[in-house]
Amino acid sequence: MQGVNADSHSAPGTDRRTGPPAALPGRLAVPAGILAAVVGAFAYVGTVDPNEPGHYPVCPLLRYTGVYCPGCGGLRSAHAFVHGDFLTALQDNAMAVAAYAGFAVLWTAWVVHAVRGRPLRFDPGPVQLWGLGALILVFTIVRNLPFGGWLHP
Repeated sequence: MQGVNADSHSAPGTDRRTGPPAALPGRLAVPAGILAAVVGAFAYVGTVDPNEPGHYPVCPLLRYTGVYCPGCGGLRSAHAFVHGDFLTALQDNAMAVAAYAGFAVLWTAWVVHAVRGRPLRFDPGPVQLWGLGALILVFTIVRNLPFGGWLHP
């Protein structure tokens, strides 16, 4: 058997290093579980109104310093989003609404790749990560300046 490719003994469609491809339900199990957790969280926030005091803890940074963090207004934004009030969701936390959209795009790409049997390779480089960090920092600074009042929750 010398000179014969070791992979020639594998079944068609398999790779000796990774084994046979998983069945479709198995490939969709993790994305479905993540979606179920996100839908559950949004359902809870949509049911329990964060605009009524006592349901959720207050942001400690806002409470003790008066400074809005990047997440301030996120629960109110999610509540408004669930109820279809997208303008209020944007006013409560525009960065959160952008994150909802980003999650939807990444999750959809993940599912499409899973259906096709290909892994999703999402590997942001340092430039993208630093850029995201800079965007969050600028958002946080601007929403705390007098002219950034339109970004207050």
